Amino acid sequence: MSSLIQAMKIAGTSLRAQRSRMNTISSNLANAETTKTPDGGPYKRLDPVFQAVPMRFDEHLGQLGAVEEVEVGAIVEDQKPARLVYDPGHPDANANGYVAMPNVNVVQEMVDMVSASRSYEASTSSIKAAKNMARAALDIAS
Repeated sequence: MSSLIQAMKIAGTSLRAQRSRMNTISSNLANAETTKTPDGGPYKRLDPVFQAVPMRFDEHLGQLGAVEEVEVGAIVEDQKPARLVYDPGHPDANANGYVAMPNVNVVQEMVDMVSASRSYEASTSSIKAAKNMARAALDIAS
């Protein structure tokens, strides 16, 4: 039974990580046209970095192999250069009429959003499966 609870905990960490990924994607999409930030330049795309973290020793005592959870280790700025768009009437245009636009590719963000959504659904399904197995084990025991 404890391995089913472990499976649910691990899937829960995946849910948190994917939720953070969705929030980051939402921020990127919301700022896809932001040409001026408090730092002075255009918005820079953000990207979450996932990392595996070992579960506490006492949570997997007696288990074979290392059991790891996932978490967002950092959210980093994408270092790709800004897109230059010719728009001489824009208030942020340079002397040549070009505006530095965010390095956000809306199509790529939508693909990432679908991927995060599918990963979230897969983790939800694994939690449901573990819950159903635990229920079935309790039914057998009674």
